[in-house]
Amino acid sequence: MCMIRSRAQQLNISLIDKQDKECTVKIKALADTRLRLIDDASRTVVPGPATSILGLARSVAFAWICALPHEMTAASSALDITHDKLPQSTTDHNTYLLGEVCGHKVVVTCLPAGVYGTTAAASAVSQLRSAFPAIRFGLLVGVGGGVPTRENDIRLGDIVVSIPTQTLSGVIPYDIGKATAGGGFERLGALNRPPDVTLTAVAQLRAAYLAGNGHISRIISDILCKTPYLRRTHSRPGPEKDQLFDATYEHSSFDDSTCARCDRGRLVARTPRPSDDPQVHYGLIASGNLVIKDGCTRDRLARSLGNICFEMEAAGVVNIIPTLVIRGICDYSDSHKNNTWQAYAALAAVAYAKELLSCR
Repeated sequence: MCMIRSRAQQLNISLIDKQDKECTVKIKALADTRLRLIDDASRTVVPGPATSILGLARSVAFAWICALPHEMTAASSALDITHDKLPQSTTDHNTYLLGEVCGHKVVVTCLPAGVYGTTAAASAVSQLRSAFPAIRFGLLVGVGGGVPTRENDIRLGDIVVSIPTQTLSGVIPYDIGKATAGGGFERLGALNRPPDVTLTAVAQLRAAYLAGNGHISRIISDILCKTPYLRRTHSRPGPEKDQLFDATYEHSSFDDSTCARCDRGRLVARTPRPSDDPQVHYGLIASGNLVIKDGCTRDRLARSLGNICFEMEAAGVVNIIPTLVIRGICDYSDSHKNNTWQAYAALAAVAYAKELLSCR
């Protein structure tokens, strides 16, 4: 009887051992399966911050181009959404800011500090085009020198937008050409006109302004309200700071950045405006590597070219990326020019650009 009980116990132990081994095999199989699933999952690319930002960079359709740091500061304040910084090639010396404005994906870029002119602009935009191959058009947004005439009552803080004529593209390279007999100068070089998508938006916005439905001043106020530090740097100077002198009258002291010593009797009489709202002017913009800082030279070139603004980057940009040029007027391209209006003029140009993008 004891032998039978012992035999039964041995069989029971063997059965338990067998079941334990089977369970061990199943557990090991389950563990192996789980490890394979984990390994497969690790090979699956799940969109994260890095891949998302790269995807965004590949889908950016337009560039917002600045030449000066305070222009980029104003531009960044107009963005509705700002994205993480993009990994950048060591050979690319541009500064980039990815974001969205009025539903458009945009890359904002600025020329290296202290670098100006059409050649530097062409180099920067070429790098931009390489980094963002999907770019279709650009906005060149910043400051410029105005050409005030009886026909164009341009004031400091106003905005000039490049518009083509039947024979000219909207931007004129005034310092590219060849000397001819008798001291003449023949200008050479054809530049691309702004892209139709921007000109359509300009026409739509221009019609809104004619109907009294412009919103530049409101956009400026909104930007200044949400970015308090800009109120110290980019607010509008007082009207007494807007002084237009006779073209033949030179600044009285070149070591003085203000016109406190200038003869106020040489000021051009102008009718006060009913409001401080920036006015928008549409026409030709002259672009070159020379700083125009003389009233007589300004007027002579403007009579020849028909332009209403001078600046230093557009001629290097528009043949690389189809671009609309938007300039806030910060001086009158004469010897009295200073930096008093630069920051506000940049912000005014930014406000126009943002309103323009809201049309598309």
